[in-house]
Amino acid sequence: MNRRIALAAAGVAMAIGAPTAGAQEPDGMDLHLPYNEFTLPNGLRVIVHEDRSVPLVAVNLWYHVGSRNERPGRTGFAHLFEHLMFEGSENVPEGRFDELLEAAGGVNNGSTSPDRTNYYETLPAHALELALWLEADRMGGLLPAMSQAKLDAQRDVVKNERRQSYENRPYGLAYETILAELYPPNHPYHWPTIGSMADLDAATLDDVLSFFRTYYAPNNASLVVAGAVSAAEVREFAEKHFGAIPRGPEVPPVAAPPAALDGDRRRVLEDAVQLPRLYMAWHSPASFAEGDAELDVAATILADGKASRLHRRLVYELQIAQSVQAFQNGGQLGSSFFIVVTARPDVPLSRIEQEVRDELAAVARGVEAREVERARNKIETSFVDGLQDVGGRADRLNLYAFYTGDPGFVVRDLARYRAVTAKSVSDAVRTYVAEAPAVILSVVPKGRTELAAGGER
Repeated sequence: MNRRIALAAAGVAMAIGAPTAGAQEPDGMDLHLPYNEFTLPNGLRVIVHEDRSVPLVAVNLWYHVGSRNERPGRTGFAHLFEHLMFEGSENVPEGRFDELLEAAGGVNNGSTSPDRTNYYETLPAHALELALWLEADRMGGLLPAMSQAKLDAQRDVVKNERRQSYENRPYGLAYETILAELYPPNHPYHWPTIGSMADLDAATLDDVLSFFRTYYAPNNASLVVAGAVSAAEVREFAEKHFGAIPRGPEVPPVAAPPAALDGDRRRVLEDAVQLPRLYMAWHSPASFAEGDAELDVAATILADGKASRLHRRLVYELQIAQSVQAFQNGGQLGSSFFIVVTARPDVPLSRIEQEVRDELAAVARGVEAREVERARNKIETSFVDGLQDVGGRADRLNLYAFYTGDPGFVVRDLARYRAVTAKSVSDAVRTYVAEAPAVILSVVPKGRTELAAGGER
């Protein structure tokens, strides 16, 4: 893989201490994201990536708050704010945020995870100041526009989302059930990002306002602007619109007690489904930690594509499964490795589990170099595809800044996968999966508990 890929305009100056623009991945691939970086006096970290190949700009704002920053009894706040942030701020009435961006030819959205919340826009470069003004207004001016009526309305929206995506969706409660078994009740990954119905009902306006004051401040955020811009231009607009927003309080540290399984934990859910489905989940290394890349590669070897081991065995040869998934579910406080198999009608999940365990044992004994190379090619292709537009690059820079502290981590990130070997993959699978305890969840059609893997305990 000696393809040379230039993903940014040549000659863009990089911040002091940032990786060298010409740094190369070991096999000669030239993959880099040049950037400038500065921090406003109020603590807002600003990262600028210049690419004038198209007249577009991406604005990507990460607040370093997710469901992990909540506490038992008060969950779902970070995701609730993903909704509230679009409901009007001090100078932008309800509905005008989208209207102004759409009139300028832009698109926008947001998302919440256990670790962070992000808001992002892509629009013509000449409209950059509009996007920055809008983001600054809701960072500094959301509270004056907040009301009990807005909270109640968006709480109902989120509760309906929970009904649609969790309670009333086939297999919808699976991941929530698994998280509750993987992590103890006081661990910040124990609850789902959307929160619980009871906690959403219990949230008061004072609770919500206090949460915003603590976490939605410039010193707990990072802003990336990527595209047809200059660092000087971004600095001017950032100082103009964000500079007057005061720092927030120091963000409380997240306490994460040890999370470990002392043995397999089995759960059974009866659901309105036609096909039984098996979920297996293990604790695994945190994002970017040693072993994380190996398990990404292992997931690809196991279940990505028709030539993958589990698909070939379960779907093609034995014909006992409809589909197979495997993935490393990364997080800053620790990750989880998942295997999910949807069985064919009436196939007992105990048989599925045994076949999965047999294949894991085989991988732990050894994989072939060509399997690793094929998996690495797939990962690299996906990796590069995600950097083809300025929005993807902006989010990647913010991701690196948050998880590693280094926005220019892209060279080292790809190098992690180039360093993976057949032995390191087998060692990781043996250590974290094949010989480790798991949460094993069987989701079966109502009244068909005999299809569960090992029963409930």
